[in-house]
Amino acid sequence: MSATTLDPRTALVVIDLQRGIVALPTAHPAQEVVARSAQLAAAFRKAGLPVVLVNVTGVAPGRTDGGPATTRSFPDGWADLVGELDRQPSDITVSKQQWGAFYGTGLDMELRRRGVTQIVLCGISTSIGVESTARDAYEHGYNVTVAVDAVTDTDAAAHERSVATIFPRLAETGSTADILGLLPA
Repeated sequence: MSATTLDPRTALVVIDLQRGIVALPTAHPAQEVVARSAQLAAAFRKAGLPVVLVNVTGVAPGRTDGGPATTRSFPDGWADLVGELDRQPSDITVSKQQWGAFYGTGLDMELRRRGVTQIVLCGISTSIGVESTARDAYEHGYNVTVAVDAVTDTDAAAHERSVATIFPRLAETGSTADILGLLPA
């Protein structure tokens, strides 16, 4: 299904397009995801709609089969947003310590203060940061749209499962072009 509409107060939420994550091998070229996300950000700004740039600066504590998360460290510059996003003073920035952009951050408050009722999501990683944020947004009562050609994952099967199975339950989906076509002129 293609995206059908954008609410008058829709925000773009760009997930984890930062140096350390964009450098990872992905199922679809990360530079294409960055370019499409930058195109969306420029169009949202031009339309006077909020742009949220999210980065991840740590990991949630807890035991996993992969080992203790608290022992991970990141190199300098790893969390820096990519320059192609052309960060503007009007952009909302959110740094998170877990997969989703809502838990433990001020994102919900920032969106509600602006009267936002819908979010459009793009970024990396489809099955982790993007999907977690989509789930949380849906549970917070936001309408959700995912720009499916502006997301990718380090795992092609996980990406496909999110796009084909999870997102249709939480969101409308569409291409960058579809979403750009729904923005006010």
